[in-house]
This record gives sequence, C-alpha cells and structure tokens, in this order.
Amino acid sequence: MQDERRHYQGCVSELATAYLCLGSNLGEREENLCQALILLSQKVNLEEVSSIYESELGGYKEQPLFLNLVCRITTSLHTRELLQLAKEIETKMGRVPSFPNAPRLIDIDILFYDNRIIKTHNLTIPHPRLKERAFVLIPLAEIAPDLVHSKLGKSIAELAKNVKGQNGVRKWTGGFDVSAICGRAL
Repeated sequence: MQDERRHYQGCVSELATAYLCLGSNLGEREENLCQALILLSQKVNLEEVSSIYESELGGYKEQPLFLNLVCRITTSLHTRELLQLAKEIETKMGRVPSFPNAPRLIDIDILFYDNRIIKTHNLTIPHPRLKERAFVLIPLAEIAPDLVHSKLGKSIAELAKNVKGQNGVRKWTGGFDVSAICGRAL
C-alpha cells in the first residue's frame, strides 16, 4: 500500500481519491476487467469496486455488448500520471487506436479526481459525457451515491435516477467475484 501522502511541487498532501470506469467488449471481457484491476492495483490503492454491468453502447451499434465497472481508488499520482497509467495499461493489454466508440479490449476512463475540475487538451475531469452515460452512472451510484458532481452540483444517485438508457444496463450475473479481485489486489 502506498504512503498516505503525495508530493506536489515540494508540498506534502493526502492521497487523492479518484473514480475510474473500466469497460471491455472484445475477447474475454471479464478477464480483461480483472487483469486491468490487477494492473491498476500495482500502482494505486484499489479501495472499492462496483458490480459488473453489461450494456449496449450508443454510437457504433455493430459490436458486442460491453461489460463495465467503476472503481474508487486512492493515489499519489497526479491527474496526468493517472491518465498515463490508464493508457499504459490499455496498451499493455492490447488496445490499439481506432475510431470513437469502436470495440475495445479495455477502456479506462477517469471520471473524478477529488472534487477537481480540470480541462486540458487531452483530459477533462469530471468526465465530460458522464452525465449522459447510464453504463457509468449506474455502477458509480452503487459505490458512491452521495458523491456530488463538481460541475453540476448534483449527486450521482440523482444523475443515475434521471439518465436515459437505464434499461440497456443490466447487472452481470456471471463470472468472477469482484470483491475477491479487490481483496486480492489490496
């Protein structure tokens, strides 16, 4: 487990709490999620993991259904380092660049990082499409219903209750025990 503080420009502060969404719709989808969690846990503290949900993705329709989950982590990594870690894991697992909403072995998105609002050329936090995505909000509401969206001022439970596409998101009943993976990762 990492030290409970992080260094930033010579100052010491507490670990940041971040929420990530993981998704896969190619290959062994469950195994892909499991492997990504294990790889993440080597660099960050994996604190809590939602159930797995199966969902259709808007946009490009001619592809297999996605499996998604959301996890809460604590980390000493800064946002750009966390994004770099996510991209490194995606590459290590075999993801190749493609068109938007294309099928993928693994996708790791940063949803929130503390209550910060960040907008750079390659990273926006909170995730800009989070409020429109039932496949993100439903698992996020499972582990953080009272979390308040730092730009919208609404709780995740409220956003999940009102998001379109809820019927297309189903709790996955097969596969591995997420809590066992989380426990093993810690």
